[in-house]
Amino acid sequence: MLTLAGNRCALALRISCLAVSALLFANAACDYAYAEEATAALGTAKTPKPPGNQARAASLADVASGRVLFSQRGDEPMKIASLTKIMTAIVAIENGDMDSTLQVSAKAAGKEGSSIYLKSGEKMTLRNALYGLMLRSGNDAATAIAEHVGGSVEGFVYLMNKKADEIGLAHSHFMNPHGLDEQGHYSSANDLAKLTVYALHNPDFKEIVKTRIKKVPNPNDPWEYEWVNKNKMLTMYEGADGVKTGYTKQALRTLVSSATRDGQQLVAVTLNDRDDWADHRNLLDFGFARFPLASVTKAGEPIAGYPYEVTKEFIYPFAEGERERLVVSMAPLREGTADYKLGYRGQLRFVLDGKQIGAVPFVDDPSRGLSQQEQSSSREKHMAGIAEPSPVTTHPTFAASFRSVLKALFMEGGAS
Repeated sequence: MLTLAGNRCALALRISCLAVSALLFANAACDYAYAEEATAALGTAKTPKPPGNQARAASLADVASGRVLFSQRGDEPMKIASLTKIMTAIVAIENGDMDSTLQVSAKAAGKEGSSIYLKSGEKMTLRNALYGLMLRSGNDAATAIAEHVGGSVEGFVYLMNKKADEIGLAHSHFMNPHGLDEQGHYSSANDLAKLTVYALHNPDFKEIVKTRIKKVPNPNDPWEYEWVNKNKMLTMYEGADGVKTGYTKQALRTLVSSATRDGQQLVAVTLNDRDDWADHRNLLDFGFARFPLASVTKAGEPIAGYPYEVTKEFIYPFAEGERERLVVSMAPLREGTADYKLGYRGQLRFVLDGKQIGAVPFVDDPSRGLSQQEQSSSREKHMAGIAEPSPVTTHPTFAASFRSVLKALFMEGGAS
């Protein structure tokens, strides 16, 4: 049973009576205003101090929620070397047929820098080329993939920048699919964290980047290609499961790593870091120790006192003392709206220290009925919340895409 002041693990929230009475079924603007008052009254806790590092820029994010847990010069545009290939991979996966066959052009085969030694005219599935791209950082593979999926390198770069806009990478611009230094080609630590969080929700991407060794048919020789992942974190950190290394003379050492422990996955990013393996171990340890993931609601959980149930789980990484300051409010939908006709009845909104960190829709609960008195009380509360139009004219619909949710969550992330 979902309650606002219970001790169940699913929603252990301490909220004052004043906050409860003010928040439940108020209109959207009032919900948020009262949430800010309640959290301000409760005070804010000190942000956990992260470990030092050797990077010029760094970021640490939780994959499930998209929350940025730590940011150091996180929004500073910088050269990123082969971390570019994270974008190359997700764009290729989303826009290409993984089992289609690409043919390597002379331009791709001759691409300078790191290589998987493809030959002009050679054929390979897109899936296998993506393993060569991400495990061995093949610039030849990046070019062949771009030509195959985008029709040309320029066409593929257009798709890369379009994807950057879609997921809200405000400090990124791509000029090529491989990451060789080029004027106008850059990203930031926070953008790379956001991009990787997005990409790790794709099962094909997730499988590729965690692979340590991949064998692929070789049409040119009697032996198979055998690609060993350059990412040493996969063997030197417990739970490591990605993502990508990078280096150029201008970008210097760059690294995005991911790891999963106790069901929580984190992403660490460092740019221009002379001691990145050690720094990533320390950043990931910090995140797991100081921001454990906690479940706030579960799909199908009823809301106490109302004929509703939530439709999805909401989980979030809380620092010490934050869970107790979480404020939950209910924002009902007007009858007759498109979402209402689809069966939705409103949102549970979660506010931490005056900032909305997430929301989940709720629907009618068909499994239980309320007493006549409870039904009457519920109707009165609902009508009180929708008696006049809400001044909030823009809010995400319940059918909003994952991209929009991810963008909104990152807007609440840590500042650089």
